[in-house]
Amino acid sequence: MSETQTATRTGDPGHDLRRSLGFRDLVVYGLLFIAPMAPVGVFGTLDAKSHGAVALVYVVATVAMAFTAFSYAQMVRVVPRAGSVYAYARVALGKEAGFIAGWMAMLDYLLIPAVAYLFSGIAMNALVPEVSRWVWTAVAVVVTTVLNLWGVRAAARVGFLVLAMEIVVLLVFMVSAVVVLARDGAQRGWLSPLSGDGSQGAFALSAVLGAVSVAVLSYLGFDAIASFAEEVTGGSAKVARAVLFCLALAGVLFVAQAYLVALLEPMSSAELAAQPGKQGSAFYDAVDVSVGSWLHDLVAVSKAIGAAFAALAGQAAAGRLLFAMGRDRRLPRVLSRTDAGVPRVALLCAAVITLVAAVWAARRDDGMDHLVSVVDIGALTAFTLLHASVVGWFAVRRRGGAVSWWRHVLVPVAGAAVTVAVIVEASGAAQAVGAVWFVVGLAVLLGQWRRAEPAR
Repeated sequence: MSETQTATRTGDPGHDLRRSLGFRDLVVYGLLFIAPMAPVGVFGTLDAKSHGAVALVYVVATVAMAFTAFSYAQMVRVVPRAGSVYAYARVALGKEAGFIAGWMAMLDYLLIPAVAYLFSGIAMNALVPEVSRWVWTAVAVVVTTVLNLWGVRAAARVGFLVLAMEIVVLLVFMVSAVVVLARDGAQRGWLSPLSGDGSQGAFALSAVLGAVSVAVLSYLGFDAIASFAEEVTGGSAKVARAVLFCLALAGVLFVAQAYLVALLEPMSSAELAAQPGKQGSAFYDAVDVSVGSWLHDLVAVSKAIGAAFAALAGQAAAGRLLFAMGRDRRLPRVLSRTDAGVPRVALLCAAVITLVAAVWAARRDDGMDHLVSVVDIGALTAFTLLHASVVGWFAVRRRGGAVSWWRHVLVPVAGAAVTVAVIVEASGAAQAVGAVWFVVGLAVLLGQWRRAEPAR
């Protein structure tokens, strides 16, 4: 039996996952985690940074993230295991590199759901201010955790309904925007979302690329699809197709809504740049002025519910990562226990950590800033190791047959260049937290190595 086959069949009763997911379920999990209307919260920031070329930013960001999606599609075919990038780095680069990949991805998978839960709590508190936002946050954690413990298939069914609701709200916004534009005309030039609005001077490629470093964070989550490789029916090729399809669909939705809202935006990009306090609500403000407050409220409710279920998908992925690392004894073995094919111990562990982080942040005025500043470094570091795994598996170890230099070298190297560039552009606080987490991971790895040494 090959190393890949050994890696994909555990044969260990009580430590295996149940295969029950189809292509649609995988796409649902990916889109839930990303959120179809992810640009809502960052539109104003991207518009100001890109000098008005916000739709172009998402076009470039989609292409940039396509390198990562393609690398995931390459690796999931040969290592179809829960834990995704942890499993890929483990077989392609070695057990130590696999642990570091999983450790850094853990920072992302455990804290991104906390951000989503907090966002849901804030949105619900705005609608029902009598209930504290930390209470709403905790309720969201409990409800989605129960669904995850129920089983991946049941959670996917409920998630599909929520995703359908989000898509309907997005379509309502897009149709309303088109009607307003046809009736009243655009606030900016029709091509300005692709070329800039001119309020900050001529088109600047550097400004667009600077905004791309922020926009790529809207896509974090599509990679969670690969975490369900051991629970999909029909083979790993279905997972690879779902990863690529999910990214492409999200890119189309992001570009379309960014283009439309940019045409409705009454403030120029220069005005938004001069008033940072207006950037966070720029999307809602444009909708209020052009369409009406009813659509503002509809989008807000959709985002509140959608954020909780984005966290559901993130919590499920975190549980699979903890499960995989526990099964390989890189974390406590108890995390790999399953009940009727559901990794309930790992899910509960992920839920407790996320609950503590989300409620702590919900009780602080600056809680959101603290969480957002640290979650992205883990994912981007894991993505970099993913690209290295493609090169290591196919080009260095030559385990995938004939080497294709563009698929196995050029694409992953370009993808790694993108993720490293975004890490370099990240805030100093995020880099510092990422560095500390990395050092702690090295210390844990050293401790494991020392405990294993006497047995050698």
